[in-house]
Amino acid sequence: MSTIILGIESSCDDTSAAVCKDGKMLSNLIANQEIHKAYGGVVPELASRDHEKNIVPVVHQALEKAGVDKRELSAIAFTVGPGLLGSLLVGTSFAKTMAMALGIPIITVHHMKAHVLAHFIEDPKPAFPFLCLTVSGGHTQIVLVKDHLEMEIIGQTIDDAAGEAFDKSAKMFGLPYPGGPLVDKLAKMGDPDKFAFARPRVPGLNYSFSGLKTSVLYYLQKQEKENPNFIKENLNDLCASVQKTIVEILIKNLIKASKETGIERIAIAGGVSANSGLRDKMHEMADRRGWEIFIPRFEYCTDNAAMIAMTGHFQYLKEDFADFGVTPNPRFGF
Repeated sequence: MSTIILGIESSCDDTSAAVCKDGKMLSNLIANQEIHKAYGGVVPELASRDHEKNIVPVVHQALEKAGVDKRELSAIAFTVGPGLLGSLLVGTSFAKTMAMALGIPIITVHHMKAHVLAHFIEDPKPAFPFLCLTVSGGHTQIVLVKDHLEMEIIGQTIDDAAGEAFDKSAKMFGLPYPGGPLVDKLAKMGDPDKFAFARPRVPGLNYSFSGLKTSVLYYLQKQEKENPNFIKENLNDLCASVQKTIVEILIKNLIKASKETGIERIAIAGGVSANSGLRDKMHEMADRRGWEIFIPRFEYCTDNAAMIAMTGHFQYLKEDFADFGVTPNPRFGF
């Protein structure tokens, strides 16, 4: 008998639903929220309200596209954390209610672990063990992946995440939200060696990006005193220089982690893994160091329900089900 999992993702501002049958993805739909652009960042209250509007049609369309009747579902997997509490509540409440009505189990999924398991949606799939750099707006981690459900964080940010460094730098450059993809786009037309910014020194395999943001801020303030049009005149070069700095900080510790563990199967995941500068650097490392690299398609890098459904598939095989009394955990740790 087939195992059919409905996955639901609502950790931030994207409402997503996906259907997975025996480990094969049949559908993956995402409803984005444009409203946050006007505020320069995600407004939690507005995000949860839009999730309430979007979740029923998104789930309906995901089932329809997959050609699956809801009564065929084996279980419903959903993001329980980390994330925004209001957003998580919408997904959790919907999943529990639907599963209870259908008489099927629920599966709680850790958002960041799901990003790692996005690598198992399509071929090629990494063999174990491998290292995965998970980089997003809220997290930056180097994860030692021993099995589908056995992972260990061996390095992480002690303050800000790489994605936040991209977005905050973009805001300082006067770019609209979300700024990270715009920095990536403009960086292609700039000189990455034009400006030098701080590279914090952190012990071990951990990261820090707060110093970089401060370095960019002070540099811009100094230059604008002498030339009010400095940012406008140097925008592409500024984007290229910031992107190069962030990427090299990320890769430096990844190289160190590979040396320390002896593992040369390296993957990247999370929203920032869609960054072309990071992807290009990973390919460079594959050529230079002989790494076997794994990079998901763009649609599986950002928040999506396919990764939730895939994680749910592996947890279903282990009969890792949750109690219906479960509540969201915005600070859910590994």
